[in-house]
Amino acid sequence: MKFDLDMTDELLATTRAVRKRLDLARDVPKSVIDECLELAIQAPTGGNSQSWRWIVIDDKEKRAAIADIYRQCEQGRFSGAAAQAREAGDHQTARVYSGAGELASYLQDVPVMLIPCLQGRPDGNDSSARWASVMGSIFPAIWSFQLALRARGLGSVLTTLHLYKEQAVAELLGIPDDVMQVALLPVAYTVGTDFKRAKRDPVATITHWNGW
Repeated sequence: MKFDLDMTDELLATTRAVRKRLDLARDVPKSVIDECLELAIQAPTGGNSQSWRWIVIDDKEKRAAIADIYRQCEQGRFSGAAAQAREAGDHQTARVYSGAGELASYLQDVPVMLIPCLQGRPDGNDSSARWASVMGSIFPAIWSFQLALRARGLGSVLTTLHLYKEQAVAELLGIPDDVMQVALLPVAYTVGTDFKRAKRDPVATITHWNGW
């Protein structure tokens, strides 16, 4: 099979963290989420563990409760970070934090939330190699999910702020103690699909060959 490299590169380069351009008025069909998850679980997973678990929330009351917990964790973090970035002249980072603050205000209105989880909870004393293996078994799948969304006209953003109150969300959703939440993704169709590449440092300035 020969891939269309132009289209593939465009998908990879323009799958953005979407906060301000989520269409809050358009429903997201269950079938679309299922399609994207079917693709997500084709991602590699450490030791073929396949320990990922996915919680999809479209219930209005539960979305509202999770959004409340999220805002309890936020407590001005984003506005403060945005102000610091502006003072430092880093306007791109300031926009990111400003958008994150706005998302917190209407998170309950996003039609679907996805909480990726892992079956099993590493010990806090585990080595960095163990943690890298565990997280390496879920984040490739999350990214595949986001790429699949983008290809279908939807967007998302990976957030982790609610993990400060992970137990509260676990109690709300009946998540067992041995299941670890790793993120929260608000999911919606996007307002337009004309996303651009982000400003990044040139690869040559951040890449080292055969040593530092």
